[in-house]
Parts: sequence; structure tokens; C-alpha cells
Amino acid sequence: MVRPHSDPRGRAPVPVTPSKESSLTLERGLALLQAVADAETDAPSISELAAAIGASRAAVYRLLVPLQSRGLVRREGSKVRLGLGVLRLAANVLPQLRQAAQPALRELADQVGATAHLTVADGSEAQAVAVVEPSWTAFHVAYRVGSRHPVHRGAAGKAIGLPVDVRQWVQSTGELQPGAYGVASPVRGVPGLRASVGVVALERLDGESIGPQVVRAAQDVAAALK
Repeated sequence: MVRPHSDPRGRAPVPVTPSKESSLTLERGLALLQAVADAETDAPSISELAAAIGASRAAVYRLLVPLQSRGLVRREGSKVRLGLGVLRLAANVLPQLRQAAQPALRELADQVGATAHLTVADGSEAQAVAVVEPSWTAFHVAYRVGSRHPVHRGAAGKAIGLPVDVRQWVQSTGELQPGAYGVASPVRGVPGLRASVGVVALERLDGESIGPQVVRAAQDVAAALK
């Protein structure tokens, strides 16, 4: 069955197929979830959410039903907050990031002969979420997954916030550990992800030759995550 869809500008109704209607419902449901998340600490009201996604209060109530049933949101009277179901989804993100980044990190580590890593921003900190050590070197840096440091320090952290109009990689020396050298490049083009790919070694790295290799690895990781 084809249902008419009224045009908000007053033009003649436009036929909407069931598949199109389902797509619009899904899009609005995702927009609603995003609006709840964007509110951060101050839980939005039903009216505020309706205004945010351009829908009626009745439509918001309907959209909340499946989100609540999956624990993605919870109601507190007229207020709406994110639910614990979001945490369950988030817990699966890092393993998927590691799996997607593994091939590019392995190639980079063996090309450069240094420990390669994928680092993501978590607030004001940078966290290593995937680490690959080179397979052929006698000595290399043992970099632990989960290691954290200020996002403004070290090549990995600085690369995350690197402006697009400057060079594509950054280099650091001894900022996180005395005698350690790092080169990193931002992972760009993945919505919602602030991350970098880099290498770290205990001997000086030639940024001019290694930088482009790190940039390519970061691009490969971005492509794998799209």
C-alpha cells in the first residue's frame, strides 16, 4: 500500500511507499537517539526532542518505544536519558576497531621496524586501542593496549588534533618516555572518530621517510572503518 505523505510547504501529497516510510522512521529514530546523546548532562524533555528532530510530541513518544525496549534510552517522567544499552554497544566498538586496523598496523610495523599503534581520543586523554609489534626486529618498544596519556602530548596525541591545512603527520621525541621517538598521522573521514595511527621506537625515526608510510597506514585504517 502507498500512503500519501504531506509536503510541509503546502504542495500536493507525495506518495510514500512502505519501504520509504520505514527508512524515514529509522532516520528519525536515529536522529532522536543522537539528540538525546547531544544533550550530555542535561536530559532533554519530550518537547525539546520534538523540536530538535522536527517531529510532533506524539511521534517522539512512538519513536521512543523501540529505543526503550532495547535499553538505548530511558524515561524519567518527561525527560529522556541514554540507557545502559548504549554501553553494551560501545563495548563492541574497540574490538571492531582493533580488527579493522590490524592489517594496516601489521604492514606498517614490518615496513618501519617499529611498534605500530592505533590511538583514539577519550576526552582529554589519548588511549592506545590496538598495538602491533614488528615481526623481524631484535628490539622494539613494548606498548601496552590501554595505555593512556594527555591528548596534547606525544605524536599520537598531537596527530589527533592536527589541523587539515598543515602537514599530514607529526613527530615527537621523549615526550612520553625518555629516549622514545614517535611519528603519527590522524585518521580522517570516519564520523565520530578522533584517532591517529603511529609508530614508536627507541631509536631516532626519519620522519621525512616514515611520515608518508604512516599517513598511508592511517588512510588504510580509515578506509577499513568506512
